[in-house]
Amino acid sequence: MMLVCSRRCGGRLFRALFAEVELDAGGEYQDYRIAQHGYICLNCGSPAFDLGEVPAEMEAEALADEPKSVATNILCPVCETLVSVDEGMECPNCGAPLEVA
Repeated sequence: MMLVCSRRCGGRLFRALFAEVELDAGGEYQDYRIAQHGYICLNCGSPAFDLGEVPAEMEAEALADEPKSVATNILCPVCETLVSVDEGMECPNCGAPLEVA
């Protein structure tokens, strides 16, 4: 984990906003769990980011931006055969160009 302030104020202390802390019966700290990632800089109060998560987020965005090919069932206007095609394909039966709207 590598936390940095979004304002780049140079703060070195951060607070986890959604952390669950476990205590024993005497009130002594035992463990913690981050329920949802979210941090603030204790120096200036701005949101903080975990730079360790950046590569995974960039990969997820790249995968989301890739065009998805969707097969569509259409009736060929020439031979009237129901075919499943992607955009720019031809009818497998008669070779007529097919348009996917």
